[in-house]
Parts: sequence; structure tokens; C-alpha cells
Amino acid sequence: MIQIDHVYKIFNAGKPNQVNAVNGIDLHIKTAEFLVIVGSNGSGKTTLLDMIAGSVFPGTGSIKIDGQNVTKLPDYKRSQWIARVFQNPMSGTASELSILDNFRLAAIRTKPKGLTIGINDTFKNQVKEKISTLGMGLENKIEQQMGTLSGGQRQALTLLMSVMGSCKVLLLDEPTAALDPRSAEIVMRTAEELIKDYRLTSILITHNLKDAFNYGNRIMLMGEGLVKKDLDAGKKAALKQNDLFEWFG
Repeated sequence: MIQIDHVYKIFNAGKPNQVNAVNGIDLHIKTAEFLVIVGSNGSGKTTLLDMIAGSVFPGTGSIKIDGQNVTKLPDYKRSQWIARVFQNPMSGTASELSILDNFRLAAIRTKPKGLTIGINDTFKNQVKEKISTLGMGLENKIEQQMGTLSGGQRQALTLLMSVMGSCKVLLLDEPTAALDPRSAEIVMRTAEELIKDYRLTSILITHNLKDAFNYGNRIMLMGEGLVKKDLDAGKKAALKQNDLFEWFG
């Protein structure tokens, strides 16, 4: 699904503050694979995710999604494949619009725009049904303004909205870093269920080693812009939590 070949990214090249963020990564992520990426600050993991998303272009190398070369394709043109959930719960939703309006925008994100009825009773019921799975009681508040919700509520709804279109790739950029433990648990449980139900190819970046241990079927450690460790499903299943802590020892 995602093919990354010989990708490099340097910021401020030739200057005293030059940063070699990604140093020649080759990576193949299969369809429906759930890859967890860990690493210390400055290891290159966010830059790698940005290049997959299209918000940053690699200096050299190539990136393919679903067989198509997207190396120089900007993020808005990759929206037909990719949905992204950011660390900041306020990103990814329109604060001034209602929950229902936000879901409608998400539903047409990857579709041709035309003069059709946007919201009808069928669509409302679909949205309510999806939201009810969160167990937050928001299915009866779909007319409420998104900006009045808590960070955890918005992040959970953002996850649900990510599958309203035809996305095939879900990028989770430290989605629970700003959340309380209960909201974080709901978000991660929801993400795991959506990834399985929709067979999404997914990448989670996290500093939470408990989440890194509990979620995903592949785990990768980055450092100095390189892949330091890469464990497939079998090796990850055999990994012990203490082993993961020792990676940062």
C-alpha cells in the first residue's frame, strides 16, 4: 500500500542549523497493516509522517501510495487516500460548525462536488449510529457546535469522520498526547476498531510506550533519521513490555 524508497529530508541545508531529519529510509507498509513508530524527539518520525501525508516533500527518494507515485503531490491531493488525526484535538474539525455539519464535510471530502441535498434524515441517522459507538452520549447532540466539546470528544469524533470518505490510509500523529487517560483510551480503542473494520493501512506515532505495546501489528524504532528496529507481527507479539522500555535505556 505504502512504498517508500531511499527517502532523505534535510532542513536548512548548508546552514549552521542544518538538520538531517530523515537519512535514507526504505519502508514498505502492506495493506491493512498497523505500524507503530516510536523514537525520541528529533528521531525523524514526524518528518516521515509529514512526507507520507504530503505536507513535507522529500529531498530525494520516492513515495508511492496504492501503486501511484505521490512524491511531489501536496497533502490536499492525497486526501483521496489519506486521513490524518493530529496531536492537537482542535485540528481537523471546524469549531464554528455543528457536529453534523463537520460529518457532512468529512463525507464529501473525497467526492466530486455537485448540487445535491447535503443533509437528510438518512444521513443524520447514519451519523448518530456511528457516534453512539463511542459511548459518550453525543449521538443526541449532533446540532451542538464542535467548538463547545472537550478535546477528547473532538478527537474521538475526528477519528469517526476519517472513515466517512473513501480513505485507505490513516495517520495517527500522537493522537492521545493532549488527552486525559479515559479519553485517550476511548480514542485508541476506536482507532483500533476502525482500522480492523475498514482494513485501513495505519501508522501511529506515539511516545506512550503502553500504547505502542498494546496496539498495532508491527513496531518500528527510529533514531537519527534512520530505522533502528523493525519488528513484524510475529516478533511484536513476542515482545515484552520491558524489552520496549530497554530500547530507550
